[in-house]
Amino acid sequence: MPTLEINAEQRRALRARAHGLAPVVAIGQNGLSEAVLREIARSLDSHELIKIRVFNDNRAERDAYLAAICEQLNAAPVQHIGKLLVVWRPAPDDEKNPISAQRRSTRRRSAPRKTKRSYQ
Repeated sequence: MPTLEINAEQRRALRARAHGLAPVVAIGQNGLSEAVLREIARSLDSHELIKIRVFNDNRAERDAYLAAICEQLNAAPVQHIGKLLVVWRPAPDDEKNPISAQRRSTRRRSAPRKTKRSYQ
């Protein structure tokens, strides 16, 4: 499965969105196991953009993990900074996915919220 390609502008926007995120998956001493890959896939299905913490001091191994994750899960590498990997994959839009159905059903507010100052 090839990795998903994104351009520089998309990468910049995704890095900005990922700034406030906390890591949702951790890769420990056992490396990139099947269980970790399943958890990453599950997190990508529900969040699209995730941070992964790697407890490893070898930068080359972290690069290999990022490449393997993106290749096996058809995701795009967004950023590798320190021990954090940021990965993005658009959520599937099929009817079986309850998260996409929930996103379609939510509606935006037509007017801004009222604050204490707006009642004065």
